[in-house]
Amino acid sequence: MAETVATGITPEVVREHGLTPEEYARVVELLGGREPTLTELGIFSVMWSEHCSYKSSRVHLKRLPTRSPRVVQGPGENAGIIDIGDGWACAFKIESHNHPSFIEPYQGAATGVGGILRDIFTMGARPVAVMDSLRFGPITAADSGNRPEATAAERSVRATESEIHKNHAILDGVVSGVAGYGNCFGVPNLGGETKFEPCYSGNPLLNAFALGLVRRDEIFYARAAGEGNPVIYVGSKTGRDGIHGATMASEEFSEASEAKRPNVQVGDPFLEKLLLEACLEAMRTGAIVAIQDMGAAGLTSSSCEMGSRGGVGIEIDLDLVPQRETGMTAYEMMLSESQERMLLVTAQGREEEVFRVFRKWGLDAAAIGAVTGDGLLRVRHHGEVVAEIPNHAIAEQAPRYDRPHNVAPHRTAPMD
Repeated sequence: MAETVATGITPEVVREHGLTPEEYARVVELLGGREPTLTELGIFSVMWSEHCSYKSSRVHLKRLPTRSPRVVQGPGENAGIIDIGDGWACAFKIESHNHPSFIEPYQGAATGVGGILRDIFTMGARPVAVMDSLRFGPITAADSGNRPEATAAERSVRATESEIHKNHAILDGVVSGVAGYGNCFGVPNLGGETKFEPCYSGNPLLNAFALGLVRRDEIFYARAAGEGNPVIYVGSKTGRDGIHGATMASEEFSEASEAKRPNVQVGDPFLEKLLLEACLEAMRTGAIVAIQDMGAAGLTSSSCEMGSRGGVGIEIDLDLVPQRETGMTAYEMMLSESQERMLLVTAQGREEEVFRVFRKWGLDAAAIGAVTGDGLLRVRHHGEVVAEIPNHAIAEQAPRYDRPHNVAPHRTAPMD
């Protein structure tokens, strides 16, 4: 059982982790009535955030069509997959990176593209294209309701000069971030759309889309299996960047958001290109059982989601995780969102085949744990168990909310 002495979990600490009192009570219930350790609280915080759990939007997303004879993989994996014939399939994903792009426009947009690309090649597909849908506040007075012919309603929401300047800076950073990461990685941006409305001042939207191609018989999934199989960490070393990035991305925009710039991840597209080639080559060895991108919530999400999907446990030892900073705590390592990292499960006895591939590409690869049969995420650090939680509780039992909402009136596109 995880060490629970002197956790210091006060109502203020719970609130700082973005959990309501009711959600915290549910956490205690899922832990069998005991208080969580600080590391466990952090794990629940990121996995039950809006960004990771879709706790407010899932009720609406379920209304979208997801079944067809051509659907190979629907919701529940790193990306969706559609059969396109002749033994080929396309993997695709669209995901938002709104709040990070407001706080740090260039890196927020760049890591949004990087994350969506990893989702594609995690499935065994080679990315071939990206697109984006962008929304910004007005960047000129004419767009903001300041023009002479503006209606009273438009004037009531017009942007100030300060907002226009800020919107310009966000636009420049986001467009540069999308282009910079995609160009360095080597995948074309085939198009997208951009709109400007006063309601997006200080509230930009970035939706990144990526598409890849894969043979039907070469698709990989994030479903851990095989008790005793090693869990292998590959890619960039873990640092303190992006800690609580998923929780931050779930919060409302405010003037205080600027202070959370350290929560935004920093991407390296050249390293991600190496990671792409190494992962696809390692997949061809036949040694990989499961693979998961370390995206939002990093090591936490990749381990518990693979375990939950496979119905197995995952045990990891943080002392074995490649680190680029000294003195990192278990909390920091589990919540770090350092980019360009993957978690693999390989067949027992075939680890060296995988290590050899990643050494060839100059990337870290280390066995940090193993698959277990108890269904728990068990985390060790300095010889102590610092977290022990049912994988399913973290990955699938987040609260679900049907928030108050209004039905938007149907609007017909204007005719030319």
